[in-house]
Amino acid sequence: MNRVDGILSSFAARAKSAQFVLLAATAVAIAALVSAAVPVPAIAAGWCLIVIAALAGNPPRAESAEQDIPARPEATIAGELDDPPRFLDEIDLAIYLLAADGTVIFQNRSAADTFGKFPLGAHISARMRAPGVLDIIRDTLANDRVNQIEYSERLPSERVYLVRSAPVADTAGPVFMLVLRDVSEARRIDRMRSDFVANASHELRTPLASLRGYIETLQGPAKHDAKAQERFLPIMLDQATRMSRLVDDLMSLSRLEARAHLPPDQKVALNDLLGHVRDSLLPLAEELEVSIHLFMPEDKVMVNGDKDELVEVFENLIENACKYGSEGGKVEVYLKALPPSGAEVSVVDHGPGIPAEHVPRLTERFYRVSVADSRSKKGTGLGLAIVKHILTRHKARLAVKSEVGQGTTFTVRF
Repeated sequence: MNRVDGILSSFAARAKSAQFVLLAATAVAIAALVSAAVPVPAIAAGWCLIVIAALAGNPPRAESAEQDIPARPEATIAGELDDPPRFLDEIDLAIYLLAADGTVIFQNRSAADTFGKFPLGAHISARMRAPGVLDIIRDTLANDRVNQIEYSERLPSERVYLVRSAPVADTAGPVFMLVLRDVSEARRIDRMRSDFVANASHELRTPLASLRGYIETLQGPAKHDAKAQERFLPIMLDQATRMSRLVDDLMSLSRLEARAHLPPDQKVALNDLLGHVRDSLLPLAEELEVSIHLFMPEDKVMVNGDKDELVEVFENLIENACKYGSEGGKVEVYLKALPPSGAEVSVVDHGPGIPAEHVPRLTERFYRVSVADSRSKKGTGLGLAIVKHILTRHKARLAVKSEVGQGTTFTVRF
């Protein structure tokens, strides 16, 4: 019965909504009958079709679309606007959202991982104690403007952050964002570049000053002094050679940095390469009264690499072993294959060894265990830095093991 009532109600609603069309159709039909211009059957059929079409249409909505959708409580809307977007958790910057009074209403995952979980509702000063950071936060809260400052921490480790405070538009109330970006690595690289320029300038300044002094002497007081010329000219040549080596090493470093992203694609036999390096260093070894011994397997040990760069690596390592371990009288080079396709080369000297505090810094540019000893042996301080760059490009590792009085072992693993 309810279903019948529903059908009847629907039909009544359709008839009510179509009453204008029905009246118009009836009026047209009466006019046609009076004029007798159209046969009665045709008039009846047309009127029936119009009535059927009108009643079959969708009934109009009793209320507007706005009235059909129930109004949402104001509290619900405000609550959604106050809820911070969760995509902030996926950003790898430390982000805090602050209320107008400086209390923290949200922190993202990166902030919690970096600085620890912060109790929501607490004032930001409970975590950020630096006066400079608090000053920019207060200025942003008071004047609704963007501020930025660089802030550093020394404990538990030295870190540098770029801190930015800014207002965020929110219809539910004023919200402010505090963002901390870790720029420690960028600052470290900037410091390294600055140190590199300073060190390179210093290394070049010394031989240049020496050359200038000798040239001025030869042009002045020793202009006609054959003995002074004979004594000064070899020193000048030595200083010029030192500058040439330094410039060559700097250019080599620059070239290696430019090609660091290009992996080598050659196959190199380390047996032949180490034999070539040993032969090229024999004159130096004889001068220093050091013997170089190679211990290699009979089978070829092949690695992917750039032959010229690998020659430079092992020339540096074996030359250093000859120079700084000459007291031991011999340098030993061991080559062995590492399955499935790796290799290991160890260069061992029996010299005085290297104190433990110096070992981690050996591959830094211009770092020397003994400045006087390095310069007396015509070192530029860049050899091991070049070795590190080449091995990085070859995806190889350099390990250093040393004990004072027992010698040093440099091991390259491919």
